[in-house]
Amino acid sequence: MSVVVWWLVTVVMVAVHSASAGVVELNWEVEYKLRWPDCKEGIVIAINGEFPGPTIDATAGDTFIIHVTNKLSTEGVVIHWHGIRQNGTPWADGAAGVTQCPINPGETFTYNFIVDKAGTHFYHGHYGMQRSAGLYGMMIVRSPKETLQYDGEFNLLLSDWWHQGSHAQELYLSSRPMRWIGEPQSLLINGRGQFNCSLAAYFNEGGLKECKFKDNDDCAPTILRVEPLKVYRLRIASTTALASLNLAVEGHNLEVVEADGNYIAPFTVNDIDIYSGETYSVLLRTHNPTPSRKYWISVGVRGRKPNTTQALTLLHYADAPEYEHLPYPPPVTPRWDDYDRSKTFSKKIFAAKGYPPPPEKSDEQLFLLNTQNLMDKYTKWAINNVSLSVPATPYIGTIRYGLKTLNYQKPPGKKIVEDYDITKPPVNPNTTKGSGIYNFQLGRVVDVILQNSNVLNGRGSEIHPWHLHGHDFWVLGYGEGKFQPGVDDKRYNLTNARIRNTVALYPYGWTALRFVTDNPGVWFFHCHIEPHLHMGMGVVFAEGVDQIAKMNIPNEVLGCGLTREFLMNRGRH
Repeated sequence: MSVVVWWLVTVVMVAVHSASAGVVELNWEVEYKLRWPDCKEGIVIAINGEFPGPTIDATAGDTFIIHVTNKLSTEGVVIHWHGIRQNGTPWADGAAGVTQCPINPGETFTYNFIVDKAGTHFYHGHYGMQRSAGLYGMMIVRSPKETLQYDGEFNLLLSDWWHQGSHAQELYLSSRPMRWIGEPQSLLINGRGQFNCSLAAYFNEGGLKECKFKDNDDCAPTILRVEPLKVYRLRIASTTALASLNLAVEGHNLEVVEADGNYIAPFTVNDIDIYSGETYSVLLRTHNPTPSRKYWISVGVRGRKPNTTQALTLLHYADAPEYEHLPYPPPVTPRWDDYDRSKTFSKKIFAAKGYPPPPEKSDEQLFLLNTQNLMDKYTKWAINNVSLSVPATPYIGTIRYGLKTLNYQKPPGKKIVEDYDITKPPVNPNTTKGSGIYNFQLGRVVDVILQNSNVLNGRGSEIHPWHLHGHDFWVLGYGEGKFQPGVDDKRYNLTNARIRNTVALYPYGWTALRFVTDNPGVWFFHCHIEPHLHMGMGVVFAEGVDQIAKMNIPNEVLGCGLTREFLMNRGRH
């Protein structure tokens, strides 16, 4: 399938920019605020005083003009528009060191781009570990021709929360030896959770006291109020820094209909697993309870041994008593290490009718081995034994102005060492630091095989949700153990492979994806777990370098590092 055909047939949730498209213009001030997100005071990054940041509601084809003023007194900031492909505006992707310089304290930067992709999305900070500090919000892009039928909708933005600040976390992770930050103290639903009390305390959940809220409490749950015999769309996004999650609604099934802004073949489940960086829409059908009552909505940790209590809120039917206790305890989160259950859910997801199948063959194959390593006794995450270090000069500027002084042209290898044993700690634990990128010509079909392995010490392998900027991709398949070329690739799904921008890599297994290099720019591809990215778990793809060199990139994007010096010298002539 050619690149042209791919764009012609992908019309289900995409709108063409036209004269009827609107403009969404916003002025944002980003600053630290004192809040009580889990009933304990902490410091959050707020936008215009709101935590989480304001929800953006737009229509596919609209132009976003968002003026971001950095009121953080000692650090830069950027905003990444997670799920938006940024066709023609790669400098607006919001990835510090990759597509732009951080916005300096006191300065304003304007993001100006078209949202061509309808669906459930979100935005978040992409500098340091500012997502851990609460810099995130929902972004809903509606289709002008919505095919789903429902009576109302709710947004559920899921996150995790530490009482330790993000700066301290960065320092701990960068220490020698590394000091692990531990599991989050709380899980938040729309920025609200409960650390020292529980909505379900009367069931003796963990011995916590029962929560007592005032109307204006930061940690009072956002209650979903519904009518009987209606259909509601729940738009769910996970912006967690670490936790994989499971969401359930007591007494109700969930029909999964959208994943990462793409319609999928609907299927019904009792609960869903959601990894950091993923989004879903599910349809919830209310019934007609007699008498009218409330039901639990529970969110718990999956994939890691949990030390964090569930986040809880309520599905509140009309006419149900406001203050009456629920008759049953909340749904129990499935066992954290039941990976077969997690994979079963993932393997139920297929593209809806009307979406294109993946091209039958690929032009290039890239094998990315995920490992935990040491570098001068610092703990790092590495890809093909290279731990990513993003340079001070953004890659897009280095390429645009042909700055040969930066060694960005030497990427990690493209293949895995054949005798590497993924079931044991690495024989050679040492890694190196690098800032190389993979360079692709336009119009190439690329397979990426993500390969998981054992951690540095002991026995264990972690889940890694991988997110690709600037693209959607086809998920061709998952497998156990070490990928076998010529065997496992014969089992790829080339018929109705789901289309996503984030995909899970399961312990001791592999995940294969396929994408087309049809978007000139420089694009991050990384583990969406915040500590892992901070410790080097990512790579960078450049596409259409010759076109990047001709782009009219705004100067304010590149006012740092060597591009700043280059632009200043050019201005003197």
